[in-house]
Amino acid sequence: MVTTNTSTVLSYQPLYEQIKRMLTQSLIEGEWRAGEVIPSEMELAARFRVSQGTVRKAIDELVSENILMRRQGKGTYVNTHNEKGMQLRFLRLTDESGNKAFPKNSLLSCTRGKANAKIAKALNIKAGTSIIEIKRLLGFEGRPLILDHIIVPSAEFSGLGAKQIEEYQGSLYRMYEQEYDIRMVRAVEDIRAVGADEEAADALNLEEGAPLLRIERIAFTYGDRPLEWRLGLCLTDSYHYRNELE
Repeated sequence: MVTTNTSTVLSYQPLYEQIKRMLTQSLIEGEWRAGEVIPSEMELAARFRVSQGTVRKAIDELVSENILMRRQGKGTYVNTHNEKGMQLRFLRLTDESGNKAFPKNSLLSCTRGKANAKIAKALNIKAGTSIIEIKRLLGFEGRPLILDHIIVPSAEFSGLGAKQIEEYQGSLYRMYEQEYDIRMVRAVEDIRAVGADEEAADALNLEEGAPLLRIERIAFTYGDRPLEWRLGLCLTDSYHYRNELE
């Protein structure tokens, strides 16, 4: 059990923000794992010596960020990539009708290396840190549409290799969660149009220079810690990138 003293939190923060930070710290430390129920608002209010309303507001914020989820009549749970609504949360490509589908993954390579300056900055690690580098194709209806280049730090994904990736049935984020107890909760993406280079053209059966959508992503776990860098080169003649803004 993690114990937290509210007096250690900076007093200028609103009280519900302090409670939110404490709940997040408990998630970081593994007190509650993905898919598990957290204590009731009454129990948390007693634990932190605050009102239930303050706890509720903190939980509301974490629910809005897809970190927690409420189940009617059952309680509040740690969100998980096993949930149907979460499995395709980070996949933004849809067909012309707006429908998403699970892509078929084909692993091209899985190697180990050292982080260069760009990757080190993106993942907040030192240059030269050991990394795992994954390249794969994602296809829909038998056609390759995305060339994915993924980099994660080796220390957090010990043992991750080609055999495990090829045998796993599901998304990488779901595998991170189930096999390494790491849950990605948000991502930042930079998007621009590019022409296919030789590698992308060969992988996607295109001519060099064919138009592609370049999506560079950094994915974060609890505490806003970056743990994955990803570059996707996407063919969008029959699928498009869809983002819903609220």
